[in-house]
Amino acid sequence: MITLENVSKTYSTGSPALNNINLKIESGEFVFIVGNSGSGKSTLIKLLLKELEPTSGKIYVNNRYINKLSRKKLPMLRRDIGVVFQDFRLLNDRNVYDNIAFAMKVVEAPQRQIRSKVLAMLSMVGLLDKYRSFPKQMSGGEQQRVALARALVNEPKILLADEPTGNLDPDNAWEIMKLLEEINNKGTTVVVVTHNLEIVKYMKKRVITIQDGNIISDEDMREDVHGGDEDED
Repeated sequence: MITLENVSKTYSTGSPALNNINLKIESGEFVFIVGNSGSGKSTLIKLLLKELEPTSGKIYVNNRYINKLSRKKLPMLRRDIGVVFQDFRLLNDRNVYDNIAFAMKVVEAPQRQIRSKVLAMLSMVGLLDKYRSFPKQMSGGEQQRVALARALVNEPKILLADEPTGNLDPDNAWEIMKLLEEINNKGTTVVVVTHNLEIVKYMKKRVITIQDGNIISDEDMREDVHGGDEDED
């Protein structure tokens, strides 16, 4: 699903962001990526979206080699990837319905599909009654749920969430994480970059830790759930 082979990224300033990273994320996984500010987490996300090019190494997304992907084919790549950001990035001059519909119009979805899909997404995130509201009329938690609906409306195979709870209070943060888990349970591969170690420890998923551009640990916390089980005679 996602593979990085010996990937390094050095910026024009000479500052190394990632050092010879090797990483594989399988279809249907839920993975947290954690690390201090400046560790290379955001660079990794931008490489997967092809917003940045690696200095060296190979990157595969949805089993597609993206290093030499032409600009013309970028929309096809990004159609398979939903993205949620810390700052929501909603269009403030459009209501909730139009914010989500915009994502479908960009990929030239048939008009007849747009209404049913948008309303289905709003129902999923619990905001069907807010479809005429504008972002500035909504709480941070509601705005992030709209952003999540927009990221998922084209049924991407991968969801990248970059600090999705960073601007939310604890209650709203947990609501977003529950939604991400539901989405993952339906088959979407979910990759979450976060500083919130409390959420990471509680949810018991795979956790990749990056420090100074290097992967220093890669743990599957799900094993802890069964770690104490032993066969009985």
